[in-house]
Amino acid sequence: MSFGTMDGGEDNAPLAEINMVPLIDVMLVLLVIFLVTAPLLTHAVKVELPRASSAPNLSRADNIQLSINAAGMVFWNGQAVDAPALGARLAAVAATQPQAELHIRADRTTPYENVARVMSDAARAGVARIGFVTDPGLQ
Repeated sequence: MSFGTMDGGEDNAPLAEINMVPLIDVMLVLLVIFLVTAPLLTHAVKVELPRASSAPNLSRADNIQLSINAAGMVFWNGQAVDAPALGARLAAVAATQPQAELHIRADRTTPYENVARVMSDAARAGVARIGFVTDPGLQ
């Protein structure tokens, strides 16, 4: 298939024929690439993810709201408490039957060290029912 001739003819008519061979070559190369990469895209590690409910937790009357702000101050049902008073109150909660639930609300920017300190104080006092309160609307 030739597009031009070597003779010096004055035939300047436009060519109406499209060469499809390069287009077919490109399509075959793309087809091979997709056939090789498709199995790699579907291969995934099977992981059983934990499920969590974002519905609000309706709390019973026997709970304590323990809040921790970004500065590390601890609030017991809205009232600021220091470390010795917190330990005494946690020991009193651990001694009651049935034991009240401790709901920890921490500010988003609170260092984890402060939350872990309060949790270890509660565990050391014997509080077994500890929960975290979050806002399910924020992500």
